[in-house]
Amino acid sequence: MSLRTRRHILLVNPTITQRRSARFPLAILNLAAALAERYETTLVDGNVDPDFISTALKTIETTSTAAVGVSVMGGPQLRTAIALSRAVRSRFPGIPIIWGGHFPTLCADACLAMPYVDYAVRGQGEETLLELLDALFEGAPPPERIAGLTWRREGAVLHNGRRAFSAASHARSLPYERLGDPRRYLTRTYLGRRTSGYQAALGCRFRCTFCGVAAMFRGGTALPPAPRLQRDLDYLTGRLGVDSLLFYDNNFFDREADTVPLLEVLAKRGLPWWCFARADALVGLSASSWSLVRRSGLRMTYIGAESPSDWLLHDARKGTRADQTVEAVERCRANGVIPELSFMLAPPQDPDGETERTFEYIRHIKRIHPAAEIMLYVYAPLPPAAGSRDPHVERVVSRLRDGAGAPLVFPATAEEWAQPHWLAYWCHTDTPWLTPRLRQRIRDFTTVLGCRFPTVTDVRSPWWGKSALRTLASWRYRYRRYRGPWELEATRRFVRLWDPRVAGL
Repeated sequence: MSLRTRRHILLVNPTITQRRSARFPLAILNLAAALAERYETTLVDGNVDPDFISTALKTIETTSTAAVGVSVMGGPQLRTAIALSRAVRSRFPGIPIIWGGHFPTLCADACLAMPYVDYAVRGQGEETLLELLDALFEGAPPPERIAGLTWRREGAVLHNGRRAFSAASHARSLPYERLGDPRRYLTRTYLGRRTSGYQAALGCRFRCTFCGVAAMFRGGTALPPAPRLQRDLDYLTGRLGVDSLLFYDNNFFDREADTVPLLEVLAKRGLPWWCFARADALVGLSASSWSLVRRSGLRMTYIGAESPSDWLLHDARKGTRADQTVEAVERCRANGVIPELSFMLAPPQDPDGETERTFEYIRHIKRIHPAAEIMLYVYAPLPPAAGSRDPHVERVVSRLRDGAGAPLVFPATAEEWAQPHWLAYWCHTDTPWLTPRLRQRIRDFTTVLGCRFPTVTDVRSPWWGKSALRTLASWRYRYRRYRGPWELEATRRFVRLWDPRVAGL
């Protein structure tokens, strides 16, 4: 196909965060790389373009766009994806609108319940989108043969079989220059002045019931070859001036033999970096690998601790134990790494008891490693992914109850998922089974803990403000007086602490 006849595809990353916190839109960059040989693409990122919907509409008008692909995560991005899709359908009713990403993977039926969504791509989207575009415009085999696709036929919603895991993206380079000036995605963090987001590893071999990665990749995982990481770092540091990295890998420390070559590349660079990791993987690292970790410049690693109760970790298919979390914290402290631990509070089986046990577990961890970061969420299992069966997830979800004690019924449409109470559920900040008393208890503990131990990632709040809050909160934390921290709430009106749960690092 000649360049002159190639059809144009608009790829959009709707707004999800503040402009100053924007990271590279890796989803649409990967799609653009996959489509490059057969289609022209334009990339629009709502995280840096405050009027991205107008930009998208203007692009469609001026480029004869054949289709619009929208990357959609649940939570805040769902609302902006809906606003964009409505606008496109109203102005250009004949253009296919294709949703892909985390939300369509889990809630494909809810997507296709909307008249402005024509197709939902489940799981990894590069190959599915390419095959769909070929079917629509190039006379390729029809949609029913495309794995990973949800679509309509005569009004009925059909879920094609799921697509097998693929590591093909490791062979492609991302077209950062397609974003205009890539340097606008480099932001000041505690790691450096020009921090960049990056993804090396794909997927995760574990299938935690509360994790969207499990639905996206279903146990598939792959780390890139070391030369690919070397090449990308040459571009990021040499061309863009990157001085630190946030690795948005789902599980960087997957298998030690595969991780060591990547650590060796990073050790030669010495860039400060952050990544996700599992407690069992860190505990299993050899002394020589920990030496590489120190030399590589790893400053912080995000560990899904989730719970101090092994029964709940087993029920959620986490695959780790509470004692491994403690040991991982000790290993991190010994090697100069700050563990950033996330916890899921208030599971429906025993919300009050498990929450209080988690509070005490956190205090134990703080005694071991006072610099450990704590991220608190509410346990909120998401529905099973469309187009496949997962009896374990279905069993967990079947036990959920709403505030009246009736079985929990998830939304049937994307617009219902965009309602405030369901956005809170998706973002793990509230659930129907939380009582007002427990909801307040969690807020109060979070306030006291966050003021007593302000996050090291906060490079924006004044030092004197953080010091004042630390002092004010010390007696409450020491004596477990969490209830009604009015003086901390009042002081925080003047000292606005950075919350990495909301705005990232």
